[in-house]
Amino acid sequence: MRQLMKAIGALAAVAALAAGISQVAAHHSASMFDFSKTMTLKGTVVELRWVNPHVTLTLNGSLRADEAPAEWLMETTSPGNLVRVGGWRRDVVKPGDQVEVEFHPLRDADKKSGLMRQLTVLATGEVFAANIRDQEKPGLE
Repeated sequence: MRQLMKAIGALAAVAALAAGISQVAAHHSASMFDFSKTMTLKGTVVELRWVNPHVTLTLNGSLRADEAPAEWLMETTSPGNLVRVGGWRRDVVKPGDQVEVEFHPLRDADKKSGLMRQLTVLATGEVFAANIRDQEKPGLE
């Protein structure tokens, strides 16, 4: 009986470890974004998804005035980080709001997506920072 309990305990430990590894492996790096480029997109908010691990903003907009609008997906950090770095709330924008987004595009230029640095609500002029690294102070390591 003691051997059986040890085997069950070992199996449970392996299962718990495997579950934790899958969570870590699921998180991606930021290497898909081109940090050498910063672009500005003006458009209309389609949806703000205020969820962990990343808040996302879907916009219908364009990079240039002479360009037809298209749907873009902007990724940010977590809701908690947005609250700390830029005073965000889940209701800072709603569908139909006109905004301007500064972002780093994906390296794959065919995909309309990027990592948002800041968002400006055009009706009010409010600016919300989205890049937590801009808020870090040197020497805090």
